Parts: sequence; C-alpha cells; structure tokens
Amino acid sequence: MSDANSPAGQIGQTRILGVPISLTDLSRASRQISGWARAKTRSYAVFVRDTPSVALVAGEPHLLALHEKASLVVADGLPLVWTCRIYGRAKDINRVPGADLVDEMCKLSLVTGQSHYFYGGRPQVAQRMAEKLSERYPGLKIAGICCPPMLNVDANFRFEGPSLRDLEAIRDSGADFVWVGISTPKQEYWIGKATELVPQGVFLGVGAAFDFHAGSIPRAPNWMKNNGLEWFYRLCKEPRRLWRRYLVLAPIFVIKSTAEFTRRSFERGL
Repeated sequence: MSDANSPAGQIGQTRILGVPISLTDLSRASRQISGWARAKTRSYAVFVRDTPSVALVAGEPHLLALHEKASLVVADGLPLVWTCRIYGRAKDINRVPGADLVDEMCKLSLVTGQSHYFYGGRPQVAQRMAEKLSERYPGLKIAGICCPPMLNVDANFRFEGPSLRDLEAIRDSGADFVWVGISTPKQEYWIGKATELVPQGVFLGVGAAFDFHAGSIPRAPNWMKNNGLEWFYRLCKEPRRLWRRYLVLAPIFVIKSTAEFTRRSFERGL
C-alpha cells in the first residue's frame, strides 16, 4: 500500500526476508492506530510479528500478500528488532508486543472514548480478558465479546453461517478496535477477509495476548523480556504447542536472515 493511510505514507518500513516490518515503536504505533479509528474512513489491519512468524509469512505467498496490504506490521520480539537494527534501522524501531499494545490502546481509549471488541481465544478467555481489562481501566468501553468455535481459516476462507453472524455483530457494534486472537496464521487470514467486509475500525491480530490478559498464561519476567528471552519462557510453558515455532521456524529465520544480510552487504560493497 502506498497511499496516505498506508505504512509508506505514515510510518516507514524495512523488509526482512521480503516481509514488510513497520519502523515504529509502541507509542507511535498506538497514536497512529487511534487516529485511524477516529477518522472512521475505512478498516485497517495490524499484524504483530516475531522471528518465527516472519519465517512463516516469507514461505506463504497468500500470507505475504496480506502483509503487503496491512496498515502496520509491528515487531513483537526483541530478536526481530535486533535484526532490523542490524539491517541499518537502529533509530527507527522498537518492540511493540501484542499484550503491551492492548494495554496502551486501552489507556488511550479512556481519553478518546473509543471502544473495543474481543474476538477469539479459548472458551471464556475473551470474556475474562475483557473483565480484567475493565477492572484495570475503569470506564473502558467494551463493544462486544465473541469466543468462536474452532475455525478452519486459510487463504480460501469465506464468511458464512456462524462466522458471518460474528462478522455482522462486529460491524453492527461500531467497535473502533477489534482484537483478534485465533492464532497465527488463521487470525491474519481472518482479518484479511474481515477488513474487506467491515467498512471501518482497526483489526489487530494479537494471538497470545488474550491468554496473557485473561491470566490463563503468565508472561515472562521483565529481565527475560528485556534480554530477548521471552520466547524461551513461552516454550517452557507450552512446549507441545510452541516447539515448532521456536525450534524449527526460529532457526530457519536465523539462517535465512543471515544469508540475506550477507548478500546485501556484499552487493553494497561491489
């Protein structure tokens, strides 16, 4: 996208393995997202990426195309931030963790009066997330909550039946921010279709942030988050679910990004 509402028009970007990564931080991303929702001109997609998910996106053409169209693709983990900095963008980027983005947008919305819709999570997770956020931010406007059954979402997904009713409920709620937590890459495919059918609002795929805010899964201690070790903490907590992400996709990212950086450095030296 290259219009005034795209990353190129508002926030710069770099590419890692061909995947666009927005050069922003939590504060700037939050203000941009709030402004988009306030304008009410169209719908927007915001994706949150770490190194394993960048490797996944780079290998899936349909998924990569969705990231090309996204309004923001922010860097969640420190390893991805470090990679962007090694590529020469040290001053332009910092972490935008999905869970922290939820907190920041909730704080901002207490001032702006904007509303939130929570879609996804395991049974009752979205409800608990909304309840805990409402306790933390008194006056928070909740436009709606939906915990859908397991969705089979891919590039060919079509809204129909219960999924169509879910989308209609989101549209009718007038929510400014639609938080989606149905895991990667399903949530990105879902958001890609939803933004075509809902005329306004910002759709944000934040995955595990639902469990973090609901209290279902604890977040890593600050010393681990600040030293790029949150992935290790999560792997220890959910090894059966996350082993492929961190023991297969993450090493693929390291190998391919190292090769890409070496090639770029060689070409610049010619």
